[in-house]
Amino acid sequence: MPASIALSSLSWPTPDGRSLFDLDLSFGPERAGLVGRNGVGKTTLLRLIAGELRPQAGSIAVNGRVSILRQSIQVDPAETIASLFGATEALALLRHAETGEATAEELADADWTLEARMESALAQVGLDARPDMALATLSGGQATRARLAALVFAEPDFLLLDEPTNNLDREGRAAVIDLLGRWRGGAVVVSHDRELLETMDAIVELTSLGATRYGGNWSQYRKRRALELAAVARDLADAEKRVGEIDRKTQVVAERKARKDGAGQRKRAKGDMPRILMNAQKDRSEDSGGENARLAERRRSQALDAAASARERIEILQPFSILLPPTHLPAGKMVLSIDAASAGYTPEQPILRNLSFSITGPERVAVVGPNGSGKTTLLALVTGGLQPWSGSVRIFTDFAMFDQQVSLLDPSASIRDNFRRINPSSDENTCRAALARFMFRADAALQLVSALSGGQVLRAGLACVLGGPQPPPLLILDEPTNHLDIDSIEAVEAGLRAYDGALLVVSHDEAFLEAVGITRRLNLAELLS
Repeated sequence: MPASIALSSLSWPTPDGRSLFDLDLSFGPERAGLVGRNGVGKTTLLRLIAGELRPQAGSIAVNGRVSILRQSIQVDPAETIASLFGATEALALLRHAETGEATAEELADADWTLEARMESALAQVGLDARPDMALATLSGGQATRARLAALVFAEPDFLLLDEPTNNLDREGRAAVIDLLGRWRGGAVVVSHDRELLETMDAIVELTSLGATRYGGNWSQYRKRRALELAAVARDLADAEKRVGEIDRKTQVVAERKARKDGAGQRKRAKGDMPRILMNAQKDRSEDSGGENARLAERRRSQALDAAASARERIEILQPFSILLPPTHLPAGKMVLSIDAASAGYTPEQPILRNLSFSITGPERVAVVGPNGSGKTTLLALVTGGLQPWSGSVRIFTDFAMFDQQVSLLDPSASIRDNFRRINPSSDENTCRAALARFMFRADAALQLVSALSGGQVLRAGLACVLGGPQPPPLLILDEPTNHLDIDSIEAVEAGLRAYDGALLVVSHDEAFLEAVGITRRLNLAELLS
């Protein structure tokens, strides 16, 4: 019997008692991308399938073995890569045998191919590391690749992967994509990496309305979604039209009844009709009026429900787009100049050596290179967080820096108060209009920054900086798409496409760099080699 996962009427409660989802869904030996907004329950769903959580209701039937890759784990200082493989004791036995101290029984139990197989699994994810290396010595991206290698080594029927390319450089992302391309078992992959999602056999979208499966990869899913949006927009227009028609017909019926009732009252007032007949006509009129009113109200309620349902679908499907005030940055203006700069954190170990480059006018420059090549150090040098040991760094315009925590925002203040602090000349109406363009309408603008998701925080930061009367001519962004869901990434992309200033961006996300119109790449590994 082939490996499979079947979810039936599966539900899980939120902390406040609401049901996060109610799902009927199945997965076969395929690569399925699981997408949806942050907070919709993607990670929770993986943990339910893996058996780490018990469902509130419904059932999960898994035919085969599953292995799960979590977004992050706490690392014990004593743990090694071999710990991930569950091979610590077996590896120690091999070391014992190599010294000639093993007994005959131990030699008989030794797995002489173990180390070679572990190294082969590590090589499959592009990680050049020894099994006895301490996990604490690995970078975040290296640790992710080591955990993925351990999962593959265990040969499960299903891989459950939660954001497997987060924190990985280009080489690491390529290794994960290549590995999944060769994987012949089942895989359920939570990801916002559109390059990875292009390799999927199916996309499953999780929303507040449930789960919808789309056959094919990311591009095919987007085409289907665009068609759905057009269809839902037509449904909304039809429902709103029906509401208007029902209201007009109800008004006509009410006016006709009022005229008829008025004529009957005048006739009764003349006294030329028997009282019993007058009372019967009055009763029929009242019954007919009440029935007409109930029928009209029922039809109107159905039309309003259809319109509300269509609006809810549009909210899920509608891409984000905005208009921003211009920066008026001239094409020939020098924005940033770095001349023969060297810098680092310890004098014996410079990270940047004799680096020179400049940005002129509204250029869009991507800083690329493998993890550890100095990208974050460069941004610290540009923004003044790090001073050069030699050479010069000059910035000739106002700028805003968006790090991964969006630290320009005060987490204890509301979005609205942050906007007013960053844009002191803006009045309340200007503030609310700017925040509404970034989908923070009415009470949503009063949310504390500390209560927002990662995607909402970045969107709030963009709203406060780009939504003001005069956006800065230079934006600096450090891995802006890490930990964001795809809707949030596309919202950020829409904001940056509408921005007419200069960009300096550190990112490994090729789809993001293409979407924001990068015009030049600065490869630190090549410049500093």
